[in-house]
Amino acid sequence: MSGFLPYVQSVAKGTLATAAGVSTLAVALVYYGQNYLIYPSAFPQESRTMVYTPDQFGMEYQSLELKTSDEVVLRCYLMTQKENSGFRWEDIDSSKRPRTEDEYVSSRPTVVMFHGNAGNLGFRIPLAAQFYRRMGCNVLMMSYRGYGLSEGSPSEKGLQIDAQTALDYLTTHPAFSKTPIILYGQSIGGAVAIDLASKNPDKIAAIIVENTFTSLPDLVPHVMPVFSRVSFLCHQKWNSASKISSIPATTPILMLSGARDEIVPKEHMRSLWEAVAKRGEKKTGNGSEYKVGLERAKFVEFPHGRHNDTCEEPGYWAAISEFVASIPSNIASKSS
Repeated sequence: MSGFLPYVQSVAKGTLATAAGVSTLAVALVYYGQNYLIYPSAFPQESRTMVYTPDQFGMEYQSLELKTSDEVVLRCYLMTQKENSGFRWEDIDSSKRPRTEDEYVSSRPTVVMFHGNAGNLGFRIPLAAQFYRRMGCNVLMMSYRGYGLSEGSPSEKGLQIDAQTALDYLTTHPAFSKTPIILYGQSIGGAVAIDLASKNPDKIAAIIVENTFTSLPDLVPHVMPVFSRVSFLCHQKWNSASKISSIPATTPILMLSGARDEIVPKEHMRSLWEAVAKRGEKKTGNGSEYKVGLERAKFVEFPHGRHNDTCEEPGYWAAISEFVASIPSNIASKSS
């Protein structure tokens, strides 16, 4: 027995050392490898090489290359309104109908699309078609760094630079600068849109957010329970809950939530909505107090909507169409 005890102690020490090593490795993976988990830009397979184009869906487009302030080239899609775009121009007052190419562009809102964390912009072309054909919007489809055919590697700071680059392109363009700019973001794209709007309050006409989280550290325990105890190591924050509160109460916000979202619990969208509702100063009307933020915001929940198919739920595009139609065409003047 006396000879056996040192052996047990040795094994125990080895086990503890192995456990400590595994724990250290796990922590290292969480801290240094989280970008690969958060931004799976190569999923599905061939997402970095095979990218659908709008002309495959019957829409004219421009392949737009944007160079960021840190010298990364983003390869995006730009679809501008034209006489033959598919939009019902006959519904526009004849005295206000466009006559030149630039007039067609500047007469309609411009939507900047920020997609989710997997795939590439090509997978979202059917969504862009809704904005382009149904609502008559110009559409800039963003391709983040490290996604699709864009250069670089994705990160929170990188995607923020990418979004700002797209906005700067529009606001310095002779035609687009005259249009109301609407941001549309799904999942992490919603976080990108919220961040961009919070930093450019006078340049954004409206925001549409779908199935977005309050912050990534808040989301980790749900999507990766094994890392719950080390969620504090998440250096990719995307703290939408705090940033959305700083967006002016005068900026319209539409929030679209799938009640059966299996990735981002619906409570996250509810929390963001509560933050939206608290924007602005209190006003008194009919003896009661309320927040200005509710005057130009709307929350729509889809009972059967899941994370990736909420956009297919009945009433989804009708809600967006109504919202887009409510944005004044002269709202772009506040950024000039």
